[in-house]
Amino acid sequence: MKTAQINNMIGRIPFRILLPVVLTVLLFIMTIFLFILPIMEERMMEGKREVTRELVASAWSSLDGYAGQERQGLMTRDQAQALAIDHIRGLRYGQDFKDYFWINDMQPRMIMHPYRPDLEGKDISTFSDPAGKRLFLSCVEIVQTKNAGYVDYQWQWMDDPNRIVPKISYVMGFEPWGWIIGTGIYVEDVHAQISAITRKTTLVCIMILFLIILLSIHIVWHGIKVTRGKKLAEEKTLLKQEQLFQAAKMVSLGTLVSGVAHEINNPITSVMLNAPNLTRMWEAMLPILDNHQTQHGDFQVGATVYSRIRDRVPQMLSAITDDARRVRDIVADLKDFARDNPSEMKDDVDLNEVVNKAIGLTANLIKKSTKHFSLICRPELPTLLGNTQRIEQVAINLVVNACQALPDADRSVTVTTGYEAEKKQIILSVKDEGEGIDANALKRLTDPFFTTRREQGGTGLGLAISDRIVKDHGGSMSFESTPGKGTTVHVTFPLSHGPRHQEARVS
Repeated sequence: MKTAQINNMIGRIPFRILLPVVLTVLLFIMTIFLFILPIMEERMMEGKREVTRELVASAWSSLDGYAGQERQGLMTRDQAQALAIDHIRGLRYGQDFKDYFWINDMQPRMIMHPYRPDLEGKDISTFSDPAGKRLFLSCVEIVQTKNAGYVDYQWQWMDDPNRIVPKISYVMGFEPWGWIIGTGIYVEDVHAQISAITRKTTLVCIMILFLIILLSIHIVWHGIKVTRGKKLAEEKTLLKQEQLFQAAKMVSLGTLVSGVAHEINNPITSVMLNAPNLTRMWEAMLPILDNHQTQHGDFQVGATVYSRIRDRVPQMLSAITDDARRVRDIVADLKDFARDNPSEMKDDVDLNEVVNKAIGLTANLIKKSTKHFSLICRPELPTLLGNTQRIEQVAINLVVNACQALPDADRSVTVTTGYEAEKKQIILSVKDEGEGIDANALKRLTDPFFTTRREQGGTGLGLAISDRIVKDHGGSMSFESTPGKGTTVHVTFPLSHGPRHQEARVS
């Protein structure tokens, strides 16, 4: 009968652990692929379109410069146009510097195309892409109605005439000469970047899933190891411990997702920190650049004249900061979503009763770990409003940590409850005469996945979970430790009622 009951309990453990894990991972992955990545693709496409518009505006400014020399009588129109065509023909940008500009007139007739010289001087009004769209007529219509705008069509991939891909171009009319100048972006560029991000994200998700599976396997293995060899009389106690452990696991899962979100926040924080630095650097350079402009006139900065980018650069840096802040907010929302919501805290909790029950559940470990264990409960202890099971989990974890810290059974563990009337706080203290903790490690005890017992199988989640439970109850957790002498953990809770009479217990 005993063996059958134990085996039945063991058989239920994997499903109870894996089901919430799988559901959480699926929600995490769906959020990334259905929400975050589409937003990123949209923002990247908008950024590409904006850059294209700015590039055309810069090239237009170059044409206006040559037209200005014509207006000043420095050269004839034919001379100005010839120089302008040569200048625009040589402009390159983008990957491998293969992106280009073209010029046609309003007929339309091709004036200049770096990769299609066969079209130059020809009537292109009937020129159609593979889908049948007369793209140059579309360009003329846009310029006639709006003077500038975007047009979608199919075109050859850079200098490869055998590869036809979707393209989005921005065109702008140059009225003095009746020209249209344009350049475009390849949609596949954005898709390729998103595909690369998707591959990396998929790899991260697989790694997370693998780590969660390993953690689940470890939990199951530990549960089986603990369950074996127990007496029938301890079955109820073991089941209770398993339930507490399951609750801790769900909290740890939320902590794990928060840790992953933290890794996303790191580069976002770097962007938000560096963008103001770039702004300050730009502001420091402005007097020098303005002075140069005053003395020598407007000049080229990359592919754009200085007068057009002077006020644009701070706007671009501000947009970078705003977008980074938006990603950070999305990550924060994701962390909140993955967080395990605490149970309703409606219990009128007697801390002395909770501690006594926790001691009973850990009695075997206490007997194996120390010959000197003391439990000192303060009489007339007030109650607190909370969740009995969660506070019991904190007490169990602190007692277990204290026992595991002892190098031998001759060292002591002391558990004390108390009450500070002035601060209206209930106190739980657990003191051990263990090996102690150095100052650097002491500061990180409640950090998720930080542990001083990695070799003994510690996950670094116990104190992090306990600290979170305490904070959910409006309390706090603090630590005192001296290497070689031991550690004391102080937990405080706000009270919910006044003191009541109760006998102290010492064991």
